[in-house]
Amino acid sequence: MARLDPHSYNDSTQPETETLDWRARVDFKTQRLHAEVTHTLKEASAGPLDLDTRDLEIRDVVDAAGRPLPYILSPSEPILGSRLRIELPVGLRQFTVRYRTAPHASALQWLTPPQTAGGQHPFLYSQCQAIHARSVVPLQDTPRIRIRYTAALRIPKALKAVMAASFLRREEHGVEAEEHYEMPQPVPPYLLAFAVGSLAPKELGPRSRVWAEPELLEEAAEEFSGVDDMLRAAESLFGPYDWERFDLLTMPPSFPYGGMENPRLTFLTPTLITGDKSLVNVVAHELAHSWTGNLVTNASAEHFWLNEGFTVFAERRILEALAGPEVSALHGALGRRALDSALQHFRAHPQLTSLRTHLAGVDPDEAFSQIPYEKGYLLLRAMEDAAGRPAFDEFLRRYLATYRFRALTTEEFVAFAEKELPGVLTKVDAEAYLHRPGVPPGAPSPRSLRLETLDALRGKVPTPEQAKDWTPAEWQLYLESLPQQTPRDVFQQLDARFGLTQSRNSEVLVAWLVSALRAGWAPAVARTETFLGEVGRMKYLKPLYGVLSASHEHRSLARALFKKHGERYHPIARQGVELILSRA
Repeated sequence: MARLDPHSYNDSTQPETETLDWRARVDFKTQRLHAEVTHTLKEASAGPLDLDTRDLEIRDVVDAAGRPLPYILSPSEPILGSRLRIELPVGLRQFTVRYRTAPHASALQWLTPPQTAGGQHPFLYSQCQAIHARSVVPLQDTPRIRIRYTAALRIPKALKAVMAASFLRREEHGVEAEEHYEMPQPVPPYLLAFAVGSLAPKELGPRSRVWAEPELLEEAAEEFSGVDDMLRAAESLFGPYDWERFDLLTMPPSFPYGGMENPRLTFLTPTLITGDKSLVNVVAHELAHSWTGNLVTNASAEHFWLNEGFTVFAERRILEALAGPEVSALHGALGRRALDSALQHFRAHPQLTSLRTHLAGVDPDEAFSQIPYEKGYLLLRAMEDAAGRPAFDEFLRRYLATYRFRALTTEEFVAFAEKELPGVLTKVDAEAYLHRPGVPPGAPSPRSLRLETLDALRGKVPTPEQAKDWTPAEWQLYLESLPQQTPRDVFQQLDARFGLTQSRNSEVLVAWLVSALRAGWAPAVARTETFLGEVGRMKYLKPLYGVLSASHEHRSLARALFKKHGERYHPIARQGVELILSRA
C-alpha cells in the first residue's frame, strides 16, 4: 500500500480512473444533489479500490450490467472524510456509484433568492479546492490523478447551469431542463466546477464571454472587457492557450475567494467590479493558472507553491506586459507585505512557512496562506535574476511543455531545474526557500520611483495633487504603512480629503478600515458592520474580523456580526472566521 497524498485515501497500487460520467439532479428544496457517477478505469483490474467521500449517502454500487458490487463505507475521519472501498471482480473496467450529497456538503453553497442580485431565484455553486470534490462526487480526490469527464445537470427550467467544461446541449423536460457538458482535457478533481442560477452571457471576444446574473451583466462585461488583451499577452509569454475558451462567471457576494481558475470558466468575486478596471489583476492571476496549475499541477497540497508561486510570477509578467514594470513592482510590494503578515501569523508553526510542506494530519484549508504564493514568487524571481530573463523564459517554456497535463512534486521540480539551469538553485540558495522557514535575506525586493514616493509620504497626509494619480495598489501600500499609533485626526483628514470610507474599491476600503479600526477611529465601525454583511471573500473577512476581535472594545461586536451574517458566508469562510473568533 502506498498513499502518496496525505489528504486522500488513494492507494497508488490500485487502478486509476480515466474518465467520469456524472449525472446529478439539483434539488433546491432539500439542498441535495441526487446523483450517480460512472467510473471508467485506465485498465481492468481486480481487488479493492479506495475512493474519497465526505458526507455522501451511498445508495448502491453496480457494474456495467447493473449487478451489485460489494463495498464498505468507513466511518468518517477528520479532514479526510470516509473511505469508500469497492471490491472489483476480475476484468472489471467500469462501475457506477449511486448516491446523494448532504445539505451541508463542504464544496457546495446553496443561496436563497434574497442572497442573490436579482432576488427572485436561488443559486448554487461549487468550490472544490483543495479537497472538497469528495463531498460532491465519490472519486480519487488527489491532484495527482487527472480525469476527463462528461456531466449532465438536471435543474429547474427557469435557471441556467454552467460548468468548467465544454457545453454540449440543453434539453427541456416539463418543469426541468438538463444541461450536458464535457471536459475533453484531463483535469485534477479540484477543478470540477459548476453553478446554477439565473444567469445570462455576454461575449467579450472570440474566445471569451462573461456570465452573470442579468442585473450585474453589463457592469461585469464592461469591467472585464480587456480579457482578450490579457489572453494574447499570456500566450506571447507562456505559449498557446490549451483550453479553447476563457469564459468568466461573476459569482454571488458570498464567494470566498477573489477568483477560482476553473478551466474554461473562471469564477470571479463581484468585489472586482469597481467601475474603473482597477482590480482586474485578479483576472490575470486566474488566466495565468491556465498554464501554471491547470496545465502543470502540484501533486498534492504539500507542493501547493508549484501552483501558486508560478502563477503569481506569471500574473506579474502579464501585468508588466500590459501596464509596465512600475505597476508590476507595486504589486510585488503588496505581495511582500502580505507575505510578512503571513509569516507573522504562522510564527507558532514555522514549518508551515517553508514552500515544501509536510501536511499529514493538517487540513489544507487551515494551512492556506500567502506564503506559497509570495515566497514561491520570490524564489522564481531570484532564479530569473540569476539566470537572466531570456534564459529563464526558455526554462519556463520547457517546464510547461515537459509537464503539460501532468502533476509533479517539489523534488521533481528541483531535478528538472538542476538539469535545465545548472547551478542556479545553489546560487539563489533554493534550499532556504523550499525547506527552511522565513524569507532568505537575499530575496529580491521590488524597486520603483512610485514606491520611493510612497515611502517618503509614510505617516503623512498626502495632498490631493500628490495622490491624484494613485492606483489602488498605491493606496493600499500607503494605508497599510500607517503606524498603529497614528493620531485619529489623521484619519479624519484622510477621510475628509479622499472619502475613503465610501471607496468602491474593496481592496482600498479594507486597507482603510483595518488601519482606522486599529487606531480606534470610531467612524470606521459602522462601515465595517455594513461591509461584513455585503461580502464573503475571505481576504476581507479575516482581517476585519481579526482586528475587531483583537480589540477588547469590539470583540463582542465581532461575535454579534458573525452570528448575524455567518450563514451567508461559504462554509470554508465560516470555518476561517470561527477560528479567528475562537482565539480571541
